[in-house]
Parts: sequence; C-alpha cells; structure tokens
Amino acid sequence: MYRRLSLRGRTVVITGAARGVGEQLARTLSARGARLALVGLERSELASVARSLAGEADYWHADVTDASAMHRTARFIARRFGGVDAVVANAGVAAGGPFLGSDPAAWRRVVEVNLVGGANTARAFLPDLLDSRGYYLQIASLAALAPTPMMTAYCASKAGVEAFAHALQAEVAHHGVRVGVGYLSWTDTDMVRGAEREPVLRELRSRMPWPAARTYPLAPAVDRIADGIERRARHVYAQRWLRAAQFVRGGLPAAAARGGPNLMPALEALALPPGAAPAAALMGAGGAADTAARAARRPSVRSGS
Repeated sequence: MYRRLSLRGRTVVITGAARGVGEQLARTLSARGARLALVGLERSELASVARSLAGEADYWHADVTDASAMHRTARFIARRFGGVDAVVANAGVAAGGPFLGSDPAAWRRVVEVNLVGGANTARAFLPDLLDSRGYYLQIASLAALAPTPMMTAYCASKAGVEAFAHALQAEVAHHGVRVGVGYLSWTDTDMVRGAEREPVLRELRSRMPWPAARTYPLAPAVDRIADGIERRARHVYAQRWLRAAQFVRGGLPAAAARGGPNLMPALEALALPPGAAPAAALMGAGGAADTAARAARRPSVRSGS
C-alpha cells in the first residue's frame, strides 16, 4: 500500500533514545543506513548508544517538556546533519495506581512528558520536516485503544497523543509531510519491568485477556516500527494483533467498566493498603532518570559533539 523508502543517508531524530524502544530503534535504523540524532535526559547513556552505532550518530541532552530547549535542539541537529527527514516522538514515562490515591505531581508529569512533550517535539521539528517533506511518528500505546484502570495518567496521555497526531496529519498532509501513530502492547523494556515490580499492576496484567496479558520481545516490535518508518505509515503496530484492536476499541471502555466491580476491590487493596502513602515514583529506570534529572536541575540542552 505504501512505497518503501530507503533510510540510507536519511537523518532520523529519536526522543527518549537512551534506553528501551528508543535505544533499540536507534540500533535498528542505524543498521539500515540512517543517520541518528538521539535526544533524551540521560547524557551518559545517550553517549554510549551513539558511540555503539555503526553509522553516523550524535546526541543531545534535552527535556521534551522544555519547549525552548527542544527548539534549540532542533536547530543544533539541523546544522549538524544539514536537515531532518524523520522524527520519532518516543520519550515517555508512566505511573500506576488508583487515581484517588495518586500523587498529583507524578500524575501531571506523565501527561507533561508524554503529551506535552510530544507536542513540543512536533513544534520544534515541523519546520525541518516541511522542508524535507518528511515523516513524524508519534509513539502511542495499547493504552490509547483500551483505557485501563490503575493507569489513568498513562491512558489519558497516550489517547491524547494519538488524537494529536491524527489532527496534525490533517494539517500538514498537503505540504507533503506524513504523520503516523505507533502502537505497542506490553513490550520488554525498563518501563514494563518496572511495572512488573508493582503488585497492583502485576495483578492487573495477570487478569487481562490474551493476547494483552503477555510481554513481547523488544527487537521484533522495533523491527516493525522501523518498517513503518520506511513506509511512512499512518499506523504502525509493534504487535500485529493490535491492528485488530482498532476494530473493537469502541466497546473496550464498556467492557472494562463491566469488569470493574469484580476486579477493583482486589486491586485497591494491593495498591493502597491502610496507612500507606500514595505512590509518587515514575516506573522503571527511565522514570527514575526523569525524576533525578529534574531534581538536579541540569542544563536543558547540550550537544554531544
């Protein structure tokens, strides 16, 4: 359906590139001949990834929630590589637990990084993509298709970025820019491993129906994302069954609501035992890095060159 484009010699920007999906995608695209601009909060990890790639790569330390930093980063990258052909808005964090017992700052940070950060990324790089008639891929999630209890911030943010990307596509298509949405189910990353350490999320996942209950290997999922970038696809499914979920998504909120009375008492007891404080931590190593970076008030952007 879509003409496959060679990535050889093309410049691709990836946010959240220090680990997980972003790191693996950098390796996969580099192997296909792309030049990589890696953006994220973990300077040493970004440097390590950039050095390990076979092809041309550089890195920039920037917080996607800082619009000014992202604009500066976009200018640095355009000067470094002479332009930008594709951008993957992958940076993301997650937090779990009951909404009523959630930490407001952690809840807000999930929305800021995932949704506002995605919009900041698009705003910063869209002028370059207009010049190159390029491609913008917004990473969403199964959470955009199937709202899940105990993950209100993550679901809200991923539904938001999906809607944002679809609306943006309508605005820029006549300029030759294509916008896509990438969907992943539970995939073997630091974030998902962090979720597995949370009793309430571990229990929630154990009660999900197949195929949503299992964790999928990272490399095949990222290979399909890379294929989608080459096709400039409107929708990219890291697990093939997610395509079918599109056709039943309208009934999923009602199904979740019907199951709530049987499921929620056990989850609430696990999530917030009597006398426990609300969970404030973002999940996984990436969430810990985000928290540490904000606490340290590091400089908002610096080239790795």
